[in-house]
Amino acid sequence: MPPMTKQKQLLGLVCWLLASFAASAIGALASIEAKAFYGQLTQPGWAPPPWLFGPVWTVLYALMGVAAWLVWRSEARSPKPALALFMVQLGLNALWSWLFFSWHQGLWSFVEVLALWLLILATLVAFWKRRPLAGALLLPYLLWVAFASALTFSLWQLNPQLLG
Repeated sequence: MPPMTKQKQLLGLVCWLLASFAASAIGALASIEAKAFYGQLTQPGWAPPPWLFGPVWTVLYALMGVAAWLVWRSEARSPKPALALFMVQLGLNALWSWLFFSWHQGLWSFVEVLALWLLILATLVAFWKRRPLAGALLLPYLLWVAFASALTFSLWQLNPQLLG
């Protein structure tokens, strides 16, 4: 197979970034009333300030897009299974916002974020095998979702009347 042109590589990068930020946009649709809803919740003392979530997620989505692009353009074994895992975890990522912010499902939000964490781990491992840098770029995402899992559980437990 001939090497990719610079234009194809750039287009690929743009497409993988768009895919990542599309998941963000789908989640954002569910989060239109998030500020008001989140403000009603009793927070654990270790919860980050609400303004921090936007910048953190922006960086994480950018890292995810770059990681997927690195795997897509790698010449290692077929990247299709790894990229399929990536797309599935993006879908679960978007679903969490709907479960939590729109549907106020504490238990299902927690179960879903644990499944998301496992899929991120599987994606990280699959990416690492093809391009170690791509796997490494997913480490902050994995850590943040581990933190988000603990926060989701705490919010659900502290707010059974709102997250039934």
